[in-house]
Formats: sequence, C-alpha cells, structure tokens
Amino acid sequence: MTASAHASAKEAGRPDISVRRHRPPAPGESPTVRFEGKDYGAPVSMFVTDSAPGTGSQLHVHPYRETWVVRKGEAEFLVGGERLRASAGDIVVAPADVPHRYLNVGTHQLELVCIHPSDTIRQQDL
Repeated sequence: MTASAHASAKEAGRPDISVRRHRPPAPGESPTVRFEGKDYGAPVSMFVTDSAPGTGSQLHVHPYRETWVVRKGEAEFLVGGERLRASAGDIVVAPADVPHRYLNVGTHQLELVCIHPSDTIRQQDL
C-alpha cells in the first residue's frame, strides 16, 4: 500500500492494513520470499524459504536473535560451534552476534520461516 493509500485509509477511519501479495518466482529466480517490515509498517522482517536437498544459507550473523520455524523437511543448523537438527514443527532460536547457517539435510524440500525482530534485515555474510 502506498503512503497516500495509508493516509486515505486512516482519514476514512479504516484500519491501516498492508498486504504483500504472493507471486510465483520467475524461472531461475529463488523461491525464497524476503519480507522487510519497514515497507509495510511492521516491526518484524522475515525470509520464507523453500530449499532443495543439500542447499541452505551461507554462514552469517545478525545483531539480534533469529527464530526459525521449520514448516516442512529436515534442517541442520550450525550456531556458533554447535550443530543441531530440526524437523517439521520445531522452532529454533539463535543468539545475537553468533555466526549461524542452516542446511537442508533431508530428501525433500525444506520450508523455513526465518524471523528477524527488526523492521529491516540486518545481516553480515561471513
């Protein structure tokens, strides 16, 4: 919703609602969805991932805690020097300023929601 649409909604007494519509990825484009709250007036950002077996994120760090919700599949998380596995329904929380990554170690697609408690994703790749 544009700034003028937000203003019009408020003036009309309607709730200030923002929607990010889903669109399928173009051929060759990553299926990962990146949502930054600042664009929608939200205090949280996230990635919604869809990773093939053997793929995942590179090692990186954030200045805030990151929470992962495993929706489908099986992941191995490396947080600091610790490795742990999680599967559908598990929720994993990593501390701030600790290098981490995930890897799809299953035989099917891995779906994760990676929650960032910030209106922007602040990530330093290592």
